[in-house]
Amino acid sequence: MKTIDIYIIKKFLGTFFFTLVLLIFIVIVFDISEKIDDFLRHDAPLKAIIFDYYLNFVPYFINLFSYLLTFIAVIFFTSRMASDSEIVAILSSGISFRRMLFPYFISALVLGLLSFFLANFIIPYTNRSMFAFEKRYINNPKEFSDQNIHKQISPGTFIYFENFNIHNNSGWKFTLEKFEGQNLVYKLMSERIEWDSLRLRWKISNYYFRKLDGMTESITKGDKLDTLLPFKPADFTEDVEEVKIMNYFTLQEQIKKKELRGDADLIKFKVKKYERIAFPFATLILTLIGVSVSSRKVRGGIGFHLGLGLALTFIYILFMQIFTVFATFGDLPPMIAVWIPNIIFGFIAFFLYRIAPK
Repeated sequence: MKTIDIYIIKKFLGTFFFTLVLLIFIVIVFDISEKIDDFLRHDAPLKAIIFDYYLNFVPYFINLFSYLLTFIAVIFFTSRMASDSEIVAILSSGISFRRMLFPYFISALVLGLLSFFLANFIIPYTNRSMFAFEKRYINNPKEFSDQNIHKQISPGTFIYFENFNIHNNSGWKFTLEKFEGQNLVYKLMSERIEWDSLRLRWKISNYYFRKLDGMTESITKGDKLDTLLPFKPADFTEDVEEVKIMNYFTLQEQIKKKELRGDADLIKFKVKKYERIAFPFATLILTLIGVSVSSRKVRGGIGFHLGLGLALTFIYILFMQIFTVFATFGDLPPMIAVWIPNIIFGFIAFFLYRIAPK
């Protein structure tokens, strides 16, 4: 049986990586043809194009298509085995269908762990160089800030901006409130607040400071005030690619900060966190579906199996995108939304396994 295990693992991983390499070359050729004008217009050096952009593009590409390529690899070589009656020979020798799945799941587990490691630790690192290259030679990532900003910058301390300009790091109609329990301790209001990048301080104009101590209240007014406050302009701007350069631990810390501040984009970060955990499980589910579908010898052969398999895969990916949107813009909890496709297709995989020829 070890010989069969090694044979299936070699077939599985060999087909996966061979298909992956071919697809990488095809995608890079199309990407170069699309971006060649940008490279020439910005005088991008060849060394930077190869090592800063495309070399760092490969891990992102591997993780992006790993689920689809896993399924294609399983369908392709298992269909060939079924067409050549190898599956029949294995089952006729007394090996159960469940036992035959063992090398498939070993291979899928390796690819799933690779996907998890890439998504949480490798890709956030390689994306930094890739995005830096894109910002310099292709385009600038968009940054934005919202109006009517409400944030909790520390326990019991809240700030408000009617508007914040990311270009000159200044805000209007600023308010800072400090609470102890349910009691307001002090409140600072000003017409305008501006960041001094040299002194690393905030310059407050036309301010009104109200301090409460029990039944005692004091009020201070002024035109100018330079002070240290526990936040910086970067807290009110966001690079749209920010989440893609965070590893698992950095993403966890960022989620805690956003929960404290009550940021509106907290859901997006939670969805990305759960995606990085849930999506590698798709490798195992799609592997079981692929084996169950393609292990039967049919008249349509590989073409029929590939067509059916690709249809199921694209439905799976569609479900992932739909429920991600539900989590981001609806009321569906992020963890549930991300895991629903795995749960649904887990039942489909079990059903196909039960009706597979044994």
